[in-house]
Amino acid sequence: MAISNLSTAQTPLLDDTVDASLDYKGRPVRRSNSGGWRSASFIIAVEIAERFAYYGISSNLITYLTGPLGESTASAAAQVNAWSGAASLLPLLGAFIADSFLGRYRTIILASLLYILGLGLLSLSAALPSVSNSADQSTDNIILSSSAQFQVILFFFSLYLVAFGQGGHKPCVQAFGADQFDRQDPEECKAQSSFFNWWYFGMCAGTFITLWILTYIQDNLSWTLGFGIPAIVMVVGLLVFVLGTTTYRYSIKGDEENPFLRIGRVFILAVSNWKTTSSAIAAEEEARGTLPTESSKQFKFLNKALLAPDGSKEQGKVCSTGEVEEAKTVIRLAPIWAASLFYAIVYAQTITFFTKQGATMDRSITAGFKIPAASLLSFISLTIMVFIPIYDRIFVPLARVLTGKPAGITMLQRIGTGMLLSAISMLIAALVEMRRLKTAEECGLVDKPNVTVPMSIWWLLPQYILSGLSDVFAMVGLQEFFYHQVPKELRCVGLALYLSIFGVGSFLSSFLISAIENMTGEGGQDSWFANNLNRAHLDYFYWLLAALSAMGLALYLCSAKSYIYARGSTL
Repeated sequence: MAISNLSTAQTPLLDDTVDASLDYKGRPVRRSNSGGWRSASFIIAVEIAERFAYYGISSNLITYLTGPLGESTASAAAQVNAWSGAASLLPLLGAFIADSFLGRYRTIILASLLYILGLGLLSLSAALPSVSNSADQSTDNIILSSSAQFQVILFFFSLYLVAFGQGGHKPCVQAFGADQFDRQDPEECKAQSSFFNWWYFGMCAGTFITLWILTYIQDNLSWTLGFGIPAIVMVVGLLVFVLGTTTYRYSIKGDEENPFLRIGRVFILAVSNWKTTSSAIAAEEEARGTLPTESSKQFKFLNKALLAPDGSKEQGKVCSTGEVEEAKTVIRLAPIWAASLFYAIVYAQTITFFTKQGATMDRSITAGFKIPAASLLSFISLTIMVFIPIYDRIFVPLARVLTGKPAGITMLQRIGTGMLLSAISMLIAALVEMRRLKTAEECGLVDKPNVTVPMSIWWLLPQYILSGLSDVFAMVGLQEFFYHQVPKELRCVGLALYLSIFGVGSFLSSFLISAIENMTGEGGQDSWFANNLNRAHLDYFYWLLAALSAMGLALYLCSAKSYIYARGSTL
């Protein structure tokens, strides 16, 4: 709930009044009865519900596409990546709407309602006769084909409606949660850093539950019920979020110029003054009393925005030093963002080929019970849920003693560690897939894709655990990094930029899969992603991803080495 034009005729400020925040009635908010972990718990609760709903769809989506909708493995993987990419890029739109117009609270409410509508329609589409069933019928072919076509249209419309709902929900909920802590207060500053850890813990708790419950329901009972339960959970999550309304701190949206316009003007003036000499810029900086800093020496072309194109210095025609530094802060994120795309491409594989791999292996727990292949994804969440308390309560305090940094290690060090673990997970995945293919060949199952390969699905566990560990470092690190390294008014956009890494990464993964499918499947030969995975070569793909991860890590280290943290942010 963005609240603007704060009246000066307010109740007297108390000692525990939180600066730049109001309560739900637009009054100055007191630290003692607002915000903090009490408010954050309501917000974490709605995030748990949202993750339950999102992974209730995404984790087993490839199974639904290759089953009831009858798509090929490569086509289904590309569809999953395209949808996942859209769901991760749309937060840029949601963040813009929140930061510029509606505010975070209202955007969360509207996005949640859109989310619930999409989930409801998704459940309805699953209740219709499936494409695969329709294709088997010999009578009433026209009617069945029409019904199947309507099902496909409704399914994808609902699926992308959920993506739009997540686009408004995802960046705003996390930013709104972090807003409940005042960085000017030493204790709340530490609590906010801890919030990002426990936030991700809550996300993974929701994911863990859905991967064990919903995937079983979808595989063994009903897709309609499997898509309907997330809708009910989202309704409950929204109600819990609304219950916390009176305890929240709402950021003041003052009379300052829109930050998008402010930053945009810096670039426009810098381009307009492209002929300006460095001596003229140096003279202007000296006249303003600006001391040379490491930051001012970086991206010096933006310093040209300190001068107007016509040489005048009228108010509004030139940018302040602070505005130029603000624009530099945003542009510094670009190399880190780009280097993180390699990590995002690897991340996209956990809900596609990891799941298809597991479906071919021995999934028996007892004589009459098999775990769904998608349930193994829960070990990523379980790893995170186990390791985050260790990281937050043991690793950080110990590292804090050694380094003197509030968070133990810097955000960039944390991200880099996660990227390294991600690369190792791909090496392990390639080795395990080589063994699976060898086992299938030795047992004469190369041309029997529907026969279970006599190799336990638990062989996949190391790659899932390493993926979880990499998320603890890289995912949480990226969230905190993009929240703190943008101007305060653009924190929703900052988190949307973090999410867009995985959106673009999913699209790149989809493009990579399509390109490899076309190149390796020429002449009718089996491609790396053949429907018969016993003739496919996912191991080659994993080796390629390991090489790309190493390349991305090298680029990241170069970018991180020259990065200058935004003023006022903690490392």
